[in-house]
Amino acid sequence: MQLNLKNSIAFFDLEATGTNVSTDRIVEISIVKLNPDGGQEIYTRRVNPGVPIPLEASLIHGLYDKDLKNEPHFKDLAQEVFQFIGLSDLAGFNVLKYDIPLLVEEFLRSGIDFDLDKRNLLDAQKIFHLMEKRNLSAAYKFYCGKKLENAHSAEADTLATVDVFRAQVERYLGETAMDLQGNTLGVFENDMKKIHALVNERMVDLAGRFVFNSQGQEVFNFGKHKGKTIEQALKEEPGYYEWMMKGDFPLDTKRKLTQIKLRGFNAR
Repeated sequence: MQLNLKNSIAFFDLEATGTNVSTDRIVEISIVKLNPDGGQEIYTRRVNPGVPIPLEASLIHGLYDKDLKNEPHFKDLAQEVFQFIGLSDLAGFNVLKYDIPLLVEEFLRSGIDFDLDKRNLLDAQKIFHLMEKRNLSAAYKFYCGKKLENAHSAEADTLATVDVFRAQVERYLGETAMDLQGNTLGVFENDMKKIHALVNERMVDLAGRFVFNSQGQEVFNFGKHKGKTIEQALKEEPGYYEWMMKGDFPLDTKRKLTQIKLRGFNAR
C-alpha cells in the first residue's frame, strides 16, 4: 500500500565490526529514502572502519579488511550521509537497539550533532514483536488451531507445549533450518538429538559468559577480554581467574572456567 507520508523516511541498515555501539565501527551503510511525492532515493557506501574487522563479523557480512582498505572513513562521509538523510524520519529493522545508536555514535565522533528529537523513529522489528506474539498461546493457535484455555496453569501449559512440539515436528519435517545470517544449520528430522543440535546455540556455560568462536575455541563474551580465548586471557592475566572465582558469577560459569584452566594446565 502507499504510505501516508508527511515527511521523508530514511530506511537504513548498517554492517559493522561488531555489536558494541561504543567501540565498534560501521563498514557499510545503505539508506533507502522514501519521499512524500512517491519518489525513492538510494545511498549505499562501504566504509573503512579504521580498525581490524574480527573474523566473526566478516563471516556474517562478507566484508574483510582487504575489501575496505581503500574506502573512505566514516568521518570523510559523515557530511554526505548527514545531508542525504536531511530531516527524514528514521526506519529499519532492529534500528532502535542497534543501528540508530551506532549511527549517532559515528556522527558524534565526526563532530556532527545528529538530533533525533524531531524525528519519528520507526522499527519494523518492534512492530513485528508487538503484533505477532511469540508466547505459548500464540504458538498453540498457530500450530494447533486452538485457543489455550487456563493459560499459565502449569498442567495446561505443559499439555499445550506437547501438542505444539508434535505439530512443529510434523510441519517442518524435511525442511532446512537456517540461522538469522542465512547459514544452514541442518535438516529438520524426527530425531531428538538432531533437533537438539538445531535449536541449541553452542554456549560454553549456561549464562553465556563464554561462547565458541568460529574456530571452535572458547572465548570470553563480556568484559575487557571479550572475543579473546579463555586460555590466552588467563595466560596474559592469571589473576583474572581468581577475580572471577571470587566474583558474583554462576557456579556453572566458574565450573566451566576451571575446567578450561585445568585443561590448559594439563596440556603443558
